Amino acid sequence: MATILYAEDDDGMRRFFEKALEKAGHHVIACADGERALRALKFADGAFDLLLTDIMMPGIDGIELAKQAETLSPGIKIMFITGFAAVAMSDQDINSQTVLSKPVHLRQLVEEVDRLIAA
Repeated sequence: MATILYAEDDDGMRRFFEKALEKAGHHVIACADGERALRALKFADGAFDLLLTDIMMPGIDGIELAKQAETLSPGIKIMFITGFAAVAMSDQDINSQTVLSKPVHLRQLVEEVDRLIAA
């Protein structure tokens, strides 16, 4: 079981993935935007095993959130979910990270989360 910080601005998708990850045995803190997720990171004192974030969000986007997460919580694992995979894959900041393209099948999401946590 992992403690996951999940940032996603799409309410329906956020609730759907949050429930799926909890059903798979993970503890999930879900945030509606990058600002809230950043606040959670600042107060968590390294409690999160994984940051799961959408790339395209208003305000603080997923890439900036990931950069801040690496500073605030060294060793945190990061996974991106995006509907803009072609743009995301060309970005130098995330080439070494796991990127899932929307739509994501729930089984694929859980398997990738479990794989990344185990690595």
